[in-house]
Order: sequence, then C-alpha cells, then structure tokens
Amino acid sequence: MSPLDRDSLIRQGLKLSQLRLLRAIGETGQVSAAAAQLAMSQPAASRMMADLERLTGVKLYERHPRGIMLTDAGRMLAARARRITQELEDAGHALSKLSSGVRGRVMFGAVTGPALEVVIPAIRQARLTHPEIELSVNVDTSDHLAEALVGGELDFYIGRLLGNIDASDVELREIGPEWIHLLVRADHPLLRRPQVTLDEALAYDWIMQPIGGLMRHTVELFLLHQGFELPARTISTASLLVTLSLVATTNAIAPVPRAVYDFYASQQGLGARLDYLPVDTEISVVPYSIITRRNDPLSASARLFLDIIEARLDAEGPDLRGWLSSE
Repeated sequence: MSPLDRDSLIRQGLKLSQLRLLRAIGETGQVSAAAAQLAMSQPAASRMMADLERLTGVKLYERHPRGIMLTDAGRMLAARARRITQELEDAGHALSKLSSGVRGRVMFGAVTGPALEVVIPAIRQARLTHPEIELSVNVDTSDHLAEALVGGELDFYIGRLLGNIDASDVELREIGPEWIHLLVRADHPLLRRPQVTLDEALAYDWIMQPIGGLMRHTVELFLLHQGFELPARTISTASLLVTLSLVATTNAIAPVPRAVYDFYASQQGLGARLDYLPVDTEISVVPYSIITRRNDPLSASARLFLDIIEARLDAEGPDLRGWLSSE
C-alpha cells in the first residue's frame, strides 16, 4: 500500500458516526436496533450505511428475514470500528479523570520527617481512594527540593525555604517547628540514670550532619547559647541509615527529630532497639512549610493529593510535630 492509500478512507470522507453505526449493527444484527441505540431514525441509518458502502466500494451487509448479516468485509470493518470507537471512549474517560484529578501524575518532595509522618500515610490513603494517580516522591534536603520546585520538577514540597531561591517565586503554608531527640541504643549507659544532663551526653561521640546542615547548625547554636561546649568527638554523615546503624551498635548519640524516634523505635515503627536520652532541655528546629510555586496553579491530581495531606494536618493540628529535617 502506498502512503497515499494509507489514509484513503479518511480522505474520502469516512465519518466517526458511520463507524459507530457499523459497530452497532455488528452488535445488534439489525439496522433498526442499531439506529435506536444511536438515537437516529432507521431511514437515516440506512442512508448512512449506503454512503459507507459507496465510500468503501464493497458490500458490507446483506439482508435476511431476521435482520441483516455482515459480509466478510463488513465484519472486518466492524471489528476495526469497535476498536477505534472503544479507544476514543477510553480517551474520553481518561481525559475526564485527568480533569477531575483522579488520574494523573503528582511529583512532590519532602524532607525525611514529613515523608515519614505525613506523606507515607497520605500515599496509603491515595492508593485506596485514587489508585490511578501516579505518585512520585523525592526525599531530599530543602535546598535541593527548592531548586527542583522552581525548575518545574516538583509540584510542591514539604520542607523549609532556605536562601538559595527567591522567596517571591513561591508560596508557603507554615506548619510548625520540630523537636529534637538525642537518639541512643536501648541499653546505652546513660539510660541507667533517671535524668541526664547535656554535659554528660557531650562526653560521648555525637553523630552529626556535615558542616552547614540545618540540623547540625541548629544543635550547635543551641549548645553554645546554653553555655555548653560543642561535642568534642563527632562523626559527620548525611546518611540516616549510617546514623541508625552507628547508634544501634555503639554508645554514640545522634540528635534527630522526634519523628525518627517515633518511626524507628516505637512499636508502630520498625521496632528497632533505640531510645532517647531524657535530657531536661528540648531543642527545636525552625518551622517547615508546604511550599508551592507562586502564580502556577497545581494540576487537578496534585491539588487532590495535597488536599489529602492538608486534611491530615488540619485533623492532627498541634499534635502533628516532630518531623525530621535533613537539610
């Protein structure tokens, strides 16, 4: 078949209404029933079929006492008509789902704490209520997430707005601060005491973020403002896996937000043999927010998923705290 022949039926005026009628005739075996199915008169259906036969140049059906019977050519074209019209119907359903948000792709990010405490429950809920939404989550530091948001790689992220992007480019919904625990193994020597001072804790190795990380900067400022020396011995790592492994197998102490303890040490989490030191002073990190691009409306599916997250935040209120930041 030459390139000019490939679309000859379309060029000659083949209509979608003719394909729909041929499909209906193939399914019902009667012109009258097919016409009724398509809300048209029988004479109009007969004329349309005659036009289709002239267009194709072949006999598509034959009459018999119980109705009509499609010829070989008619059955072949009816099968193609069924596939074509079904594809178009499916496309219409897909477009409807996209416009309503029940289908589509959502690309979002979170620092580790919100990923553990809010995003994962929201994903579980979305898989039950809107299983056709494709979710893509990027867990990273706030500076990297902010760059990805402004670059159009994310619909939104949950974290902090740092100094690497223009604040006028984004909108924020502030959620709240997070509180820091000093994570240790469950049989750490200091846990034998009912109350622990920071001076006693500072005598051990501390596992900290690399220099410049928000968590490390916050903890060091807190210690200095309270008149304490900085930890004399530190192990620097940005890896939560390395941090947890070292805490679980040594006497090292790691300052982590409450969400890490809740997830990894509680019965609801992974049941790890971890605990936290009962020091008499709490440390908090600056508030985190839901951050979106300004003047760039979310897609329907992204709006729907963000609504799930915000509903959880509204329901939990001030009890939803202790998220981990790994900026």
